[in-house]
Amino acid sequence: MQQSNPIKHVVIVGGGTAGWLTAGLLAARLSSRINNDELTITLCESPDMPTIGVGEGSWPTLRSTLHTIGISETDFIRQCNVSFKQGSRFMHWDNEIASQYDHPFDVPEQANQGAQAQHWLYTNKHVPFSHAYCLQSALANQHLAPKLITIAEYSGFANYGYHLDAGLFATLLRQHCVNHLQVKHIFAKVKHVIQESNGDISGLQVVEAEGETEAIPTNNGALSHLTGDLFIDCTGFSALLLGQTLGVENTSVEDVLFANNAIATHVPYATDQDPIESFTLSTAQDNGWIWDIGLPNRRGVGYVYSDRYCDDESAKDALLQYIRRRHKDTDSLTFKHIRFTPGYKQQFWKNNCVAIGLSAGFIEPLEASAIVLVEMSANMLAEQLPVTRQSMDIVAERFNQTFTYRWQRIIDFLKLHYVLSKRTSAFWQDNRAERSIPASLKKLLLMWRHKVPDFADFPARDEVFQAASYQFVLYGAGFKTKLLCTPDPRILEASEQLLSSIQGFTAQLSNKAISNRALINKIHQFGLQKF
Repeated sequence: MQQSNPIKHVVIVGGGTAGWLTAGLLAARLSSRINNDELTITLCESPDMPTIGVGEGSWPTLRSTLHTIGISETDFIRQCNVSFKQGSRFMHWDNEIASQYDHPFDVPEQANQGAQAQHWLYTNKHVPFSHAYCLQSALANQHLAPKLITIAEYSGFANYGYHLDAGLFATLLRQHCVNHLQVKHIFAKVKHVIQESNGDISGLQVVEAEGETEAIPTNNGALSHLTGDLFIDCTGFSALLLGQTLGVENTSVEDVLFANNAIATHVPYATDQDPIESFTLSTAQDNGWIWDIGLPNRRGVGYVYSDRYCDDESAKDALLQYIRRRHKDTDSLTFKHIRFTPGYKQQFWKNNCVAIGLSAGFIEPLEASAIVLVEMSANMLAEQLPVTRQSMDIVAERFNQTFTYRWQRIIDFLKLHYVLSKRTSAFWQDNRAERSIPASLKKLLLMWRHKVPDFADFPARDEVFQAASYQFVLYGAGFKTKLLCTPDPRILEASEQLLSSIQGFTAQLSNKAISNRALINKIHQFGLQKF
């Protein structure tokens, strides 16, 4: 039997958004243990490891995360080149002819019970589903912000997340964690991982960078020994600890989600008054799709594609053709190429090591699930951090079950976008082939022929994508549910009232709300009200 060795030192290997967001949530939520000298958190990162930098979209969950960590929304917006994100807009996914549908962040009351979907189908509304019961599509059409300067931090009249600069975000998190949350920090390269006879990691041999870090004096290039009780692998695609050291393999999903490459660039605005998009734009292409994310000073644009259908040069040409619609001068643009195998780890926690971020897995960023998975992982770890090594395997089993389920549901949801498309190139036709559709998604699609998605279809606590998200995509993309039973009259009446109120509220906001750019400029000048 393993000894009841206390868990007193958590070592996070790797920085970036994953490492520092994990450090911040653990340190904030476990502050009493840190203050009582019962827990120490150390983050070790290589000084010359570049940020992948494609994770520029977040969910509304990041608002509560930043509030928990103790970062002011004003500081965040000012320092991380932040704009407001109100959802995603899918362009030309239905077919090659101009078409679009939205997946907004606002969830109408009773949506997860299927109320609005039943009403929309039964009354045969000709207004798009997202426009009928949610004001965010109308706000996005006018590039309007989800709040006013007079509304307090992390609040708004519409639900919102953020578009952000990932590199600047990691820097802000690092400074805050070290200066305010007692996270110890060391710049060093891992040279060797030391293991016990049972496979546990006992320490790391590291070569520290020259100079002083924010928290720990370095040994000017000397070899040091960093010990710990629990190690968190945030080393990105390399998965240095969980993958290379502990030998945990990937579960590939390349037979379901075909995209395995991305080419990305930053596109400047023509003027500093150009409108900033409220939605992440996802525009379908012959062999994948293009993301377009509006920040205050630039757009982040990239093509996600499969090299089974398209070579790198063809992908770059397609991306340039897209960019030139709004930005004619592309000679000065620089491009980053990212190759990945879509999938996730067979275990996320093995022995005394847990992977968070890219080291846990990566799939195309179609619904910006990367940052929210980091948040969910760090929160579960904070809630269930084992007190002793003896209880760690029990928590690890729970963690693995939870996140295997979450990854599988995310894959189902992303695949749904492809299954519903009517595009005709080989990439899209193969995406609709029966052999590429997970059995779990096939069962749901069979159910939804005659019933709308509701909470009964998604029984887990804290589902990543709830029923409302499936409704927005299904009915936005033109899926036909044939109701065989008349909905409850009370549902129809309540949904009709909501439809009328949304129309009235949208008209009011169109007169009162200000543009994304105007609000961001005001925040930089005056700041937001604190709670």
